[in-house]
Amino acid sequence: MANTPTIKDVAKLAGVSISTVSRVMNDSKPVSPESRRKVLDAIDKLDFKPNELARSLVMKRSNLIGVVVKDIGIPYMAGIIRGIEEIGKMYNFDILLSSTFGDEENELDTVQFMFTKQVDGVILMSENTTERVVDSIKEHRLPYIILDKFYTESKINTVDVDYNLAMEQGLNALMEEGHTSILLTLEGVSSRNSEAKHMAYKESMRKHNLPEFIEKVSGMEYEEYLKETDRIIERIQKEKITGVFCHNDEFAIALMGRLHDKGIRVPEDVSIVGFGNEVFSTMMRPQLSSVSVPYYDIGAIAMRKLIKHLRKEELMSDSTILQTKFMKRDSLGKV
Repeated sequence: MANTPTIKDVAKLAGVSISTVSRVMNDSKPVSPESRRKVLDAIDKLDFKPNELARSLVMKRSNLIGVVVKDIGIPYMAGIIRGIEEIGKMYNFDILLSSTFGDEENELDTVQFMFTKQVDGVILMSENTTERVVDSIKEHRLPYIILDKFYTESKINTVDVDYNLAMEQGLNALMEEGHTSILLTLEGVSSRNSEAKHMAYKESMRKHNLPEFIEKVSGMEYEEYLKETDRIIERIQKEKITGVFCHNDEFAIALMGRLHDKGIRVPEDVSIVGFGNEVFSTMMRPQLSSVSVPYYDIGAIAMRKLIKHLRKEELMSDSTILQTKFMKRDSLGKV
């Protein structure tokens, strides 16, 4: 059985020192193009595979990013994870992924577990991140990005969307179809994104001299939304609402289903617009009009920011803001 090649074998075949081979492998210091070519040729001929554990101990880097999520089954989180993973592969970083199902103690335990595995950084997606969890990450003094749309702290490392633009796109689409009585639903919990949506809606209504109709919706799951739909429908009928701009696609779908049960037609009697453009928005009949959020890009850019920061190529800014796009479908019609 042939012996496994070592770094000494690579250096001997390339005719260079061991330190030069190390510099090429770790890209730690400048090496002449000729020496680099010889080292890479030797590695290829010997089929040399460095010991990643030993290498990580020397470099004090594991090329591993911890990704903490509420639930990988949530469609938009799955989209973000795909972006994180694909960009990670481009830069030779792996991810350590764990779902916590929204439990704070699980999140704290998961964060601690991530650090025992010597992750180089953390990406956190929770929907209900607490200060205890964030403080736990900060204690380890490693870079992190929070992609929790409900986290209230304004100064965080994050990737998000332009909520003013998103609201303008949805509201303008409704107004262009003649809607002047537009109801906005908002998350029941206080958050940065909910407040941004609220302010953008109020400004648009003021600008067009239109009345405001706002309803806060409890819960974050489809089953919880179903319990809220009757109250929203009562408001629609009482105020003669012709268009509803929902805070997310899940609630929009729940509302459309309940309207159908009551014999209220979409879009003939009331138009519905969602937020997120989840994959299931085109599976419904009528298909849901929605503001499209680039979830894949959010994950991809978050991972790139973290890796660039780790490589000292680019320091992370507080936030990166992405653009949204309105997708007009069958649930939006003329008054």
